[in-house]
Amino acid sequence: MVKNKLDVKAKFIRAFSDKTRLQILECIKDSEKPVSQIVEELNGNQSNISQHLACLKGCGIIVSRQEGKYMYYSLQSEQIKLLLTMMDHVFHQVEEEVTACEKNDQLDCCVRQQEV
Repeated sequence: MVKNKLDVKAKFIRAFSDKTRLQILECIKDSEKPVSQIVEELNGNQSNISQHLACLKGCGIIVSRQEGKYMYYSLQSEQIKLLLTMMDHVFHQVEEEVTACEKNDQLDCCVRQQEV
């Protein structure tokens, strides 16, 4: 049972490990926005952004609501906003080490390994 909980926790954390998803979270951190505004602010394409939104929603990190023909996205809770703020604070403390970490790049330790 412990392994299963750790697997789920790792899956949740992986949702934060993509640059585009982090940009989306920063974009909607303070207010809900329609997909079109998220796409415009990130200078991305609709299909790619929609796939990342689906990932974040599937992991319970964001929520959506439909108003007319528009879909609006926001953070699921204040706790998610606090988590993002905490990650920013921690990152600020370790930024130099992370930048200098060659082992991270060599081992691809932050990329999900496919099971054989």
